[in-house]
Amino acid sequence: MLNEIMSYMTEERLLELLDRYRSFGPLPGILLTFLKSFIPPLPTLLIVGVNAAVYGLWAGFLYSWIGIVGGCMTTFLIVRAAAGHRLARRWADKPKVQASMGWIRRNAFSYVFVLSLFPVGPFVLVNMAAAVSRMSVARFFTAIAIGKGIMVLTVSYVGHDVARFYRDPVQLLYVVVFIFASWYVCKRIEAKYMNQQAVDERS
Repeated sequence: MLNEIMSYMTEERLLELLDRYRSFGPLPGILLTFLKSFIPPLPTLLIVGVNAAVYGLWAGFLYSWIGIVGGCMTTFLIVRAAAGHRLARRWADKPKVQASMGWIRRNAFSYVFVLSLFPVGPFVLVNMAAAVSRMSVARFFTAIAIGKGIMVLTVSYVGHDVARFYRDPVQLLYVVVFIFASWYVCKRIEAKYMNQQAVDERS
């Protein structure tokens, strides 16, 4: 089944699929990116790029972002709810797992945010690790929303019109500057969260 799905995932077929179901508005584009959190092998670069090509840069970006963030949040909340189960607690009590969870708790925001910047990677594992470590919903949403937003916007911008980078390579510099500026802003947000957590712990 999975092999059949992956073999279907070509640019031509995705373009045909989205064009065929245009009457459903943004739902096909959102659903494709939503499924990424549950079917890890799905090609993020291809799906996000096709969304931008079919719906336009900004609409394609928005639909891809909604789908990806929605999928991540769904996975996170499901695992977080299941983390209280007896078997899950027994697994979490193991020394090696405790050590890993301790590191994730201390670096949760950076861990989720940085890995969210990459269009390929263990999305499901990141969501699950954050959930098991009891990362707060607000911090997870903030990290995933901004990190995935940067990634999706970058991929959408590149995939919307790849040929222009051959015509004007300087535009790649704008992408790099945008990513760096976003990273700086997110470090400030993380510092705010860390300061608030320190205040809460002293209270």
